[in-house]
Amino acid sequence: MIELRHVSKVFPTADGELRALNDINLTIGDGDVFGIVGMSGAGKSTLVRCINLLERPTQGQVVIDGKDLCALPEKELILQRRAIAMIFQQFNLLMQRTCLKNICFPMEIAGVKPTEAKKRALEYLGIVGLPDKADAYPAQLSGGQKQRVAIARALASDPKILLCDEATSALDPKTTRDILRLIQDINRRLGITVVVITHEMAVVEEICSHVAILDHGVLQETGTVEEVFSSPKTEAGRRLVYPDGVVIDQLPAANVIRIAFNGGSSYEPLIASLAIDCGVKANILGADTRNVNGQAFGTMLLGLPDDPDQIARAMNYIKNQPNVTVEEVRDYHG
Repeated sequence: MIELRHVSKVFPTADGELRALNDINLTIGDGDVFGIVGMSGAGKSTLVRCINLLERPTQGQVVIDGKDLCALPEKELILQRRAIAMIFQQFNLLMQRTCLKNICFPMEIAGVKPTEAKKRALEYLGIVGLPDKADAYPAQLSGGQKQRVAIARALASDPKILLCDEATSALDPKTTRDILRLIQDINRRLGITVVVITHEMAVVEEICSHVAILDHGVLQETGTVEEVFSSPKTEAGRRLVYPDGVVIDQLPAANVIRIAFNGGSSYEPLIASLAIDCGVKANILGADTRNVNGQAFGTMLLGLPDDPDQIARAMNYIKNQPNVTVEEVRDYHG
């Protein structure tokens, strides 16, 4: 288990102190895929670097499996860090070494015998789907292949925790999905706890079980992905979950309703069913919905016919659907 207790980080600058993190309290369970998300400048990368003490917190404790890393002597800290691997946006491979030797590198530092290191490195290349790239150099690889080698190198230290700092930001969408699936597969097969730092909610949707939202160094909210996506409690959460969200405050009036999808099946065609089952044809005025592991989250604005009977039928029908809430929207103007 990873626990951040009242963690703050202050950097001195020419203009005074910059408070990058402010009193962060966060718990990440063993085996979780935990997303930490926020806009640029939110403090995400500083936070992840505090987990392995690449950045030492100005205040607070970083407790992993009951040990406060901040209080450990340097030698013991080095040993603890071996259980925490990290992958980066720019891969950070050694360009003069082959893929195999890149993966062997952390084992060399740890004193693993060369024959054993080579054997394990070949196994890790197989795990990441690059068994034929042992003798290739990083310059000969695509971005996705470089990140796979970086993941294999991270696995070489036999970590309990894998930190991913914007690990897919430099990749195209298809390659991003492939790398995320690989990380998810490693989590499931090896039981490694994964912490994913990202500014993209799509990454969180793809693989994370839990998420924390960070804004200007402050932890705004945290919970399961389903909880946060169905009902973000803070303005920072709403901006990230619904970046193009439907604004329903101070809108003007005319038979407009707001539907919120709270985790039901994303494959149920609610609007089509409304027309077929109730004979009510609704206009979609705006929507911001997403599919998270087959579950629907988000909001939708519907315009209903003027007939009061049809409005009543539609409201009653929607209210009886599981994992859906509905409310009238006053003062709507399109």
